[in-house]
Amino acid sequence: MNQIDQKKTVLLVDDAPANIQIVNAILKDIYKIRVATSGAKALELAKATPPPDLILLDVMMPEMDGYEVCRRLKLAPETCDIPVIFLTGQTEVEEETKGFDVGAVDYIHKPFSPAVVKARVQTHLVLRGIREQLSLQLLTIQKELDTARKIQLSILPATIPKIEGLDIAARYIPMTSVAGDFYDFIVVDEKRIGILVADVSGHGMPAALIASMLKIALSSEVSHASDPARVLLGLNQALCGKFEHHFVTAAYLFIDMQNRTLTYSGAGHPPLLLWGGPEGLRSIEENGLFLGKFSFATYSSRELPLKAGDRILLYTDGIPETANPAGVEFGTERFKQFLETEDSTSADYFADHLLEELSRWSARGSPEDLDDDMTIVAIQVRID
Repeated sequence: MNQIDQKKTVLLVDDAPANIQIVNAILKDIYKIRVATSGAKALELAKATPPPDLILLDVMMPEMDGYEVCRRLKLAPETCDIPVIFLTGQTEVEEETKGFDVGAVDYIHKPFSPAVVKARVQTHLVLRGIREQLSLQLLTIQKELDTARKIQLSILPATIPKIEGLDIAARYIPMTSVAGDFYDFIVVDEKRIGILVADVSGHGMPAALIASMLKIALSSEVSHASDPARVLLGLNQALCGKFEHHFVTAAYLFIDMQNRTLTYSGAGHPPLLLWGGPEGLRSIEENGLFLGKFSFATYSSRELPLKAGDRILLYTDGIPETANPAGVEFGTERFKQFLETEDSTSADYFADHLLEELSRWSARGSPEDLDDDMTIVAIQVRID
């Protein structure tokens, strides 16, 4: 590519021959110059191939003034990114403000100073180049995030396991393209299942990578599936030393429908919620230290009986921490009141109803607009 081909193109729009001659003389050795003597011609040349890199636009022109030309340029997708510098003899603040309002990036006042014209044009061409570089970088990042999201979704369960006597539903809503929430199942047989729900501190790619590590670590705990404390101990040992600035909270639940029991253990995680009988809502906490930070951490389990009609909920802290427009969180008490009065006939309906309630509270319109990652695993016991 030769030097002429590398020159940027400037579209000069002015109906006064003297102004065209002066500006052309200032810039012709540095840039390719195209000339339009009317607003209509300017719009035509701006859409030519290749388009100009910058437009110098006179404000006062007959038929279509510079403000209208600029407004139309900014409305057209093919010209909206071209920087426009107004050429004017007016110095009133109101006039300059009007120009910025319609999309101009700068003004050059008459009579023209060669140094000022060169400096302003060069500055805005450089800024445009930087914006284009950033746009390309953001596009690349977005493509990488889309790929990462697909990979992350692939490590989540493709289907909900079918366990005799249980109705299970799960919801996973990331705040960003990739997130740190995670859930998975260990299916022992048709009557026994282990369920993990975890929340990596922070958001974005680092949290998602750690969530992927959890998938691998959990697969190593299959032989201990019936022992929640042992599962969390194994996860902690697998994660310790692998990262510095993050940690993981987790809850692991094992349900044995043959013996009609649930066994639970937690690692710095919101409590398991159990309700559905005369005992009312119970908050089950059996928490050790969160995962990934303390190699000496220990965990314990708690076993409880199950009966027909019991409901069980594992979740991440995005639910009680959902805030309304005034900054008030949904909170533990409001959450419990919702559960105590909720009468869904299925786990799926319950999960959707809970997310709808959070959307109403936050006034965000839909669960996808909420401001934290959210994961729900809801279970209803249907013993014959």
